[in-house]
Amino acid sequence: MSASRRSGTADSLGSGDPEPERDPERDPEHDPDRDGPGSDDLLAALLDGMDAALCAFDADGVVTHWNREAERILGWTAEEAVGRRGFAGWAVRSADADEVAQRLLGAMGSPGRQVHEFALLTKDGGRVLVRTQSAAVRGPDGEPAGVYCAFSEVHTQIDLERSIALSEALFDSASWGVVLVDADLRPAVVNAHAAHALGVGRSSLLGRPLGELLTQGVEDLENAFTHVLAEGAPPEPAEMWVTLRTDEGESRRCWRSGFVRLSSPLAEEPVPLGVGWLFVDVTEAKQLEQDAAQLRFRANQLHRAARASAECEDPYEAATVQLDFALAGFADHALIDLTASVEPPRLVRSAATPAGTPGPVQSLAHGGIPLRYAPGHPALQCLERAGAVRASAGAAGPAEAERWAEARQWPSDAVHALCVAARSRGRTVGVVTFLRGVTRSPFERGEAMYAESVAVRIGASLDLAGPDPAGR
Repeated sequence: MSASRRSGTADSLGSGDPEPERDPERDPEHDPDRDGPGSDDLLAALLDGMDAALCAFDADGVVTHWNREAERILGWTAEEAVGRRGFAGWAVRSADADEVAQRLLGAMGSPGRQVHEFALLTKDGGRVLVRTQSAAVRGPDGEPAGVYCAFSEVHTQIDLERSIALSEALFDSASWGVVLVDADLRPAVVNAHAAHALGVGRSSLLGRPLGELLTQGVEDLENAFTHVLAEGAPPEPAEMWVTLRTDEGESRRCWRSGFVRLSSPLAEEPVPLGVGWLFVDVTEAKQLEQDAAQLRFRANQLHRAARASAECEDPYEAATVQLDFALAGFADHALIDLTASVEPPRLVRSAATPAGTPGPVQSLAHGGIPLRYAPGHPALQCLERAGAVRASAGAAGPAEAERWAEARQWPSDAVHALCVAARSRGRTVGVVTFLRGVTRSPFERGEAMYAESVAVRIGASLDLAGPDPAGR
């Protein structure tokens, strides 16, 4: 039965009509639309698209492949390079040809990749130092069938290695802060110095808005990032004041900052990857600079006040001139209260800045009724101690601060006060009060020294005026 089946099958296939030819347009196994490039075309396309220079040799050392990057570096085209035996006579000097061939073809008998550096010749006769990585190409039988070689100019490789080394150094041991900010203005990479300056861990800062760490100054930083992404880096570093939110409270810092725009080197058109932000804390230096400038300004004011008051015939006018010069950049309001010879000691308002509007200190009619300062008033404390007394409304709201000022018979917008004794010939002849509004900081201990210097000069003028308001 099996024989008959075989014979029947043979008859039906062999003795009948011949097998019809396949129509390529109807054959499902032949779809021109699905035909891709051949393996040689694909390999050539891959080689030409590589950023590295690539060439290949067969077992006899004949060049079989040569891509466009190799042509760019050396100037030899693929038509000129493929088919040549080794680099001798065209791509290397004759004296170096044997050594170069030995190094390249030696990769066929060595495991892994072999890295070498040597000089190649360009088509126009120049020399290029290249770094090569070569490895054996195995045939179907597992035996070496050739060598492939990737090479690049050494200075390009060194530039890359330097860039990598610089990045690692910046993020490991730099003595200034480095933060990479992504296109969404959030930190993507932070070095140890920056994390310490911001008061957080390196990993906990990633992806968080800077507004969670800064109470003031975050808008300026984000505006700088946006500008760099759009326009590029500014020509000079910028000094930015920020207020950090810390466990101990708020900390005011000044950071000298530089910015660079980061773009992908692999894209044909610049693609912004974010902003590199480098900064160093210069708070102490800026504070010293500001203190020195402030000291120079106040010394100049004292000098100018002394010369101006020396031209005043009326000692009371000389006192108010001294106070006018002292107010500049120091306080918003000022008062002079003279001592009255009554028991207990009282104070009489002698001069004051105009209420409601800025202007020079105005002398008032002295010899008036003593002020009804409540016990514990800062001016009375100053009179009793013959020293400086500071006072502040603290964190009170606007209404409470206004009541606080009016209760002490000061202008309603006063929030911070400094009272100093005006002394002459061993006695207190009056009290000088400096007042600041809500937009200014409280008086500091060091500022009391400047106020006392002013009060001493005012005290000398008041003592020169003669009898006090009580007629003594």
